[in-house]
Amino acid sequence: MTTFVLVHGGRGSGWDWHLVEAELRRRGHQVVAPDLPIGEPTARLGDFADAVVAAVGERSGDDDLVVAAHSYGGFTAPLVAERLNARLLVFVAGMVPVPGEAPSRWWENSGYTPVEGLSVIEQFLADVPAELAAENLARGRDQVSAEWNEPWPPAAYPEIPTRVLLCREDRLFTPRAATARGPGTPGDHGRRDGRLAHGAAEPSGGAGRPARGVRRRPAMTSSRRVVRTDHHRSTCRTSERGLRAAGLKVSPV
Repeated sequence: MTTFVLVHGGRGSGWDWHLVEAELRRRGHQVVAPDLPIGEPTARLGDFADAVVAAVGERSGDDDLVVAAHSYGGFTAPLVAERLNARLLVFVAGMVPVPGEAPSRWWENSGYTPVEGLSVIEQFLADVPAELAAENLARGRDQVSAEWNEPWPPAAYPEIPTRVLLCREDRLFTPRAATARGPGTPGDHGRRDGRLAHGAAEPSGGAGRPARGVRRRPAMTSSRRVVRTDHHRSTCRTSERGLRAAGLKVSPV
């Protein structure tokens, strides 16, 4: 049995993982998917990590603990994974930070170029069923917390086995921008990507908010790896196909 700690993205909540959570629990795993304190004006990255660790509680001593982050949750997940001594860290189309890099600087440092002319649905939720997309938007929260210009605190990227799921058809983080990311120093895009990209796979599909179930394979390698999949376009398929490619066996809900 694995304990999965799931960290949501910007303006989101633990609900974003609810379909993944249900499937994982059905398979006998434990799941923690807390809400980050994004509505608190003084909350910083350390407060985000504190909230997740507090939610994990007594399960923090579990030998088999996996931390997964979606999108903006990538600034929080490594802090959590290090504190919990996680077996694995997974970025689901996540923002991979480097020491000293503030979230506000991530976009410029990654060479991010926005895709113009798309609605919120078209950019984030194009493949999501209409009712689920509507609920997702209704559940969105204002992010008024104080971490936007805060340098990422660690002095070095944690030495934790890591998987990064890149998204081939992503309409928010295009593959070109995504492959510029990985642990290193701001502006050193090639070294960042090189530390993570020990291999790549390119399953098709879409993704935006995580939404289908996963199961860990008994034997999982510990090297860092970049896996290409699809992202913010639809919730269901990033988790299903991307996590399968990252070494997590997946079955449809």
